[in-house]
Amino acid sequence: MTQVLHTEQAPAAIGPYVQGVDLGNMVLTSGQIPVNPQTGEVADDIAEQARQSLENVKAVVESSGLKVADIVKMTVFVKDLNDFGTVNEVYGKFFDEHNAPYPARSCVEVARLPKDVKIEIEAIAVRK
Repeated sequence: MTQVLHTEQAPAAIGPYVQGVDLGNMVLTSGQIPVNPQTGEVADDIAEQARQSLENVKAVVESSGLKVADIVKMTVFVKDLNDFGTVNEVYGKFFDEHNAPYPARSCVEVARLPKDVKIEIEAIAVRK
């Protein structure tokens, strides 16, 4: 049975989709852009945007009862692959802070993202 995930700790969907779905043994998040859910603001700095997108992914995953350590795959979309090093630094610190293993990951450069942000991140987490 599929359960739709929703949390006020992540920005609301800006289109005809949901923040994530819980399939029972697996959670899939929609791509999370770096909108602060409390203020609706987006920072200019790629490091801050990366951190906010990760926090938004975390909030959706946690709304299912799972945690960062349960994330097994992430896809990172960046507007400029020159930001790869900065994104990696923020990404690594995020998982280290949560004592979580690094998941499998893809990172691709895209022409444009919603709201003209610099990054969007989606995740797959597994219930063990």
